[in-house]
Amino acid sequence: MDQDTKRGLTLIAPPFLYAIALLAGPLAAILLFSFWTQDYLTIDRTLTLSNYREALVDPIYRTIMFRSLWISGAVTLITVILAFPVAYFVSFHVRPDAKSLWLFLITIPFWTSYLLRIFLWKVILGYNGVLNSSLTGLGLIDEPLTFILYNANAVIITLSHAFAPFAILPIFVALEKIDRSLLEASRDLGETAITTFFRVTLPLAAPGVVAALLIVFIPTVGDYVTPAQVGGPGGLMIANMIQTQFLGLNNAPMGATLAVIAMALVTLIALATVWLARRLAGGRA
Repeated sequence: MDQDTKRGLTLIAPPFLYAIALLAGPLAAILLFSFWTQDYLTIDRTLTLSNYREALVDPIYRTIMFRSLWISGAVTLITVILAFPVAYFVSFHVRPDAKSLWLFLITIPFWTSYLLRIFLWKVILGYNGVLNSSLTGLGLIDEPLTFILYNANAVIITLSHAFAPFAILPIFVALEKIDRSLLEASRDLGETAITTFFRVTLPLAAPGVVAALLIVFIPTVGDYVTPAQVGGPGGLMIANMIQTQFLGLNNAPMGATLAVIAMALVTLIALATVWLARRLAGGRA
């Protein structure tokens, strides 16, 4: 090992060990807890798989887990589909000197508290909220809508708004890297604007789209605040159940088990998404 390599390892060792202590340590503790059992205040450290059997067999846990994946999948698709036109417009139709301003405007939602934005959506979607009052005043509905708050629909709407910038920015970066001469060559070879988009622009922007899918999907599965505030009984997700196990039912091992299962499912789905994207792009799995 040469001197430069030793010096480099010496420099990165402290932050690396710090990251391991803060990231791997808690994950290892959660994993270990999932193999224990707890009877109120007493923790039995005998290793067992009973928590995993209960989590996989109990219909309540399965329902909430599948609901979490379904809500996160819907949020991801809606967010990315709506984010792509915005990123495309900023990249291809905004003057270079004005792109920074547009990106600045896109990030404005980050200026306010995440919790405050959730409360604002409660005001908008409420029974006597802005949306219902406007529709009733215009005569479009006879009575306020009840399916837009305290259910899964409200969670999807709120999360889609909250994570929109996370989808726009990576897609925009991928679109900015596209060589415009490739698009001109496609048009010179007889392709229309639509076929050029699907055969050139979209494949080249695929890394940004995949990044947006993962950036939105992974954190929304474990979101706790939004379902608790606007979800109601039919919109609660796995993070709310984990919180109930840890604090409400005082059953940390079961809460840890649900957390491990959620992380495993998210990891598998993320790997499957990357694999599928590579297959569609013509790469090797």
